[in-house]
Amino acid sequence: MIIRFILFAALAALIYWFVQKHQRRRKLLRLAHESLSEKHRELLREHMPLYDRLPADLQRRLEGLVCVFLNSKNFFGSQGLEITDAMRLAVAGNASLLRLGGDEPIFPGSDTVILYPDTFASTSVTYDGAVAHEGVSARAGESWTRGPVILSWADVLQGISDPEDGHNVVLHEYAHKLDEEDGTVDGLPILRKHSDYTEWARVMTREFADLVKQVERRKKSLLDEYGATSPPEFFAVATEAFFEKGKDMRSRMPSLYEQLQRYYGVDPAAW
Repeated sequence: MIIRFILFAALAALIYWFVQKHQRRRKLLRLAHESLSEKHRELLREHMPLYDRLPADLQRRLEGLVCVFLNSKNFFGSQGLEITDAMRLAVAGNASLLRLGGDEPIFPGSDTVILYPDTFASTSVTYDGAVAHEGVSARAGESWTRGPVILSWADVLQGISDPEDGHNVVLHEYAHKLDEEDGTVDGLPILRKHSDYTEWARVMTREFADLVKQVERRKKSLLDEYGATSPPEFFAVATEAFFEKGKDMRSRMPSLYEQLQRYYGVDPAAW
């Protein structure tokens, strides 16, 4: 009798969890059709220069995505940083660019955004065989798998101050969030069609290898050299350049541009 009661209670709790999750998702999906207030729209324009370049239909779409983001993420300031509406809109607006051309308005894997005033120290561990080496480095941003996105506000501001330099830490870290959507951070997000994977692998493998060679030879590339670190970093760096250097990428790296255009469902070179 006790076992049956425990099983019933567990089943009831599971059903309640699913119902609550479904209702929350429905609420967020409705928000995807909302517009920002004029005050928030002006803050978005100020902290997201790409907004004014978007066609009117994509501006409306972006505002709905920003509403979803703001209602699904919790913002926390670190080291005494006080979170403002401008900060929320800067992060939400730039991150939502990545969802403009898709059907899914909700970012996976994390409900938390942590902002530091400036670059922050991060501890990393590397292995040489069985020997672990621990190091500390300064970071502008981090994306923890199934965890928070951590950003330096100073670097967010620096990234949005020049929307054509190919450096945007918000785009970078949320590209990692898309990458982890299938459970593995490997530079391969969930593509639109099963038939897309073969060409994606061919192009990305070739372009990553080319960037590695250019970095080794100290040749300048359209992409930041940090993209040569690993396939996940290549995808994130390529995403930054796709949205901020779309025309150059389409001209100089057309195959890479085509793959990212197909994945993201937008054409920044035409904005």
